[in-house]
Amino acid sequence: LVCIGAFLNPGTLFAGVRLTLFVTTKDACLVFPDADLDLAAAAIVKGGFSYSGQRCTAVKLVLAFEEIADTLIAKVAAKVDKLTVGRPEHNCDVTALVSKKSADFVEALVNDSVEKGATLCQPWRREDNLVWPVLVDHVTAEMRLAWEEPFGPVVPVIRVSSEEHALRFVNESRYGLQGCLFTKDVDRAMRVADLMETGTVQINGPPSRGPDHFPFQGTRDSGIGSQGIIHSIAMMTKTKSVVLNLAKPSYAT
Repeated sequence: LVCIGAFLNPGTLFAGVRLTLFVTTKDACLVFPDADLDLAAAAIVKGGFSYSGQRCTAVKLVLAFEEIADTLIAKVAAKVDKLTVGRPEHNCDVTALVSKKSADFVEALVNDSVEKGATLCQPWRREDNLVWPVLVDHVTAEMRLAWEEPFGPVVPVIRVSSEEHALRFVNESRYGLQGCLFTKDVDRAMRVADLMETGTVQINGPPSRGPDHFPFQGTRDSGIGSQGIIHSIAMMTKTKSVVLNLAKPSYAT
């Protein structure tokens, strides 16, 4: 996948033109040791595999703390195994990707991770541009899946040892549209959310487009500008001031 935004320079190509652009993402999901793992697992499956992973607000990376990683992965894998695959008119959970080229790209990312030591929680299966859902465990920073967006039904898992370790994969990414985290500690949730350099952070829920009265925006290569009803209007308009100076003051002197 090519990040179109990387080729656009608003200062030169679009001088004087108001521009809003949202492109590639790598939305991370942090799962802390105290999290409700059933809630997190359900959110990861819904967030990562709905629409076959073909949406900008899909979960693109799970950052699971080592203490709970085995339990969390087992819960997610069990749910992934139950997903149905097939044609959309049959109301399947996972349907075909937009093109064979997209499926080729997804397969290349998975093959790279396996060659470098990652583990597939489900067997790899593909028919043309129909890719079966797969959870990829033991992903590391050396693998393309840690940084690139598959835009398909593939969710990588990186096991992390600390907040700093987890935040590295959030803030060193080229992208920063959304992120989410799961914890029962409100103080931790707000502190870590503030440290995540993304346009939006969901706490105890998967990334999401709405509500529309919230600004929809990204950082770095994930976007330019801000969307949402009032925010889009503000982005595309320019305030003009007109001052009428009267011959005589209209107020008492």
